[in-house]
Amino acid sequence: MADVAPSRSAILELRDERQAMVEGHAFLDEKCLAIAAEIVRELARYLALESTLLRASREAARALAAAIARHGLAELELHPVQPAGALSLTLRTRPVMGVMIATAELTGERATPIPPDWGSPEANACAAAFSALLDLAPKVGAAAANLERLSEEYRRSIRRARALDDVLIPEAARELAAMETGLEDLEREDAIAMRLGLAPPM
Repeated sequence: MADVAPSRSAILELRDERQAMVEGHAFLDEKCLAIAAEIVRELARYLALESTLLRASREAARALAAAIARHGLAELELHPVQPAGALSLTLRTRPVMGVMIATAELTGERATPIPPDWGSPEANACAAAFSALLDLAPKVGAAAANLERLSEEYRRSIRRARALDDVLIPEAARELAAMETGLEDLEREDAIAMRLGLAPPM
């Protein structure tokens, strides 16, 4: 609005614009705080899931080694596996300041234990260990994706807040001050012209 002639309406419009910027900055501040709090919660959940996943991975490796020692790799490969399409991924989402936070889990029919007449406790333990590992994988993946989305939105909001605080709001304040000064000068000139009986300056 630098080229707009000073007037009461122009000043009111600029004041409204500056106030909208101030309110937008306040909202972005609150948004950043809310997203940061959610990042802390989601990070704690991710770290707990990651720790559980690592333990489950070690347990699955031990169970696999025990099953191979009992049956040998060739025989173990003949054991039944989870039917294709028996499990499906279920996603649930909730919004946090415009960011979708997702949880994921596998649902569906689980494989039944191998019959004892040709199976073994080691083979069943191996199947159970890998089933538990499979259950954890989508949960960890969803938490990691949540952190990526939250971090990106936090960085974007911080950039916008800084642009408002460091550039746009001060610029609007300078324009407003200059326009108010210009209007005061015009009114002063009009008042002097009226006292002297002159026509107001064009």
